[in-house]
Amino acid sequence: MSSSSIRVDRQAGVARVTLGRPEVRNAFNAEVIAELHAAFEQIGRDEGVYAVVLAGDGKVFCGGADVNWMRASLDLPHDRNVEDARAMSEMFRAIDRCPKPTVARIQGAALGGGAGLAAVCDVVVASDDALFGFTETKLGIIPAVISPFVLAKIGPSHARALFLTGERFDARRAHAIGLVHQVVAADELDSAVDRILGELRTAGPQAVAAAKRLIADVGALSYDETRDHTAHAIAKQRTGAEGQEGLRAFLERRSAGWSK
Repeated sequence: MSSSSIRVDRQAGVARVTLGRPEVRNAFNAEVIAELHAAFEQIGRDEGVYAVVLAGDGKVFCGGADVNWMRASLDLPHDRNVEDARAMSEMFRAIDRCPKPTVARIQGAALGGGAGLAAVCDVVVASDDALFGFTETKLGIIPAVISPFVLAKIGPSHARALFLTGERFDARRAHAIGLVHQVVAADELDSAVDRILGELRTAGPQAVAAAKRLIADVGALSYDETRDHTAHAIAKQRTGAEGQEGLRAFLERRSAGWSK
């Protein structure tokens, strides 16, 4: 799958989704949003894919919303603005709930909605010179659509400091607040991503999907609800084909079938 906005390349079980508009800092518009949504839904159903890498062409990962798209929104009525915002929210949700593990490769900057993409990816690797920011208040607007995902990632305390000021911050601070998981030199980005992919390759794909779903489910339940939910979840995995293979491989000191 490819277009003027994004590219999707599949190789050796990895789907690489690349924002392909470097001339506008890989900014969002309605086309990008629709294509990202469709791409992640399709990848989620692809049994041949065990992991996804989200990246951006050029010097910047994603600079936020496209200027022309924002300009057009000035003339849209309230109802149309609501429709656009809902479409964007559903795109973030599709990435957030993709059953495949997602790895974000961030260089240059991830601002506004670009920082939202970092929030919805499972593992985030950033170059040490990358900048981040929830910069919407600088434009007189708010980071509303990305807020559920960002709050889940960094918590309300950091959101209060960063949503209100709209300030830009470096990769080290992004790492300290949990938005980013690894900070590496720019020339080490690809090797860092490959190392993570290598770790994911040795994990059971069904177990990875179940673990990702478990995180979302448990976060929404009380303890009494989680007791039964988690008991059934582990029992299902242990008695399933993949769990049986993984445990037997461990006991027999051999590689599991999926990692060969």
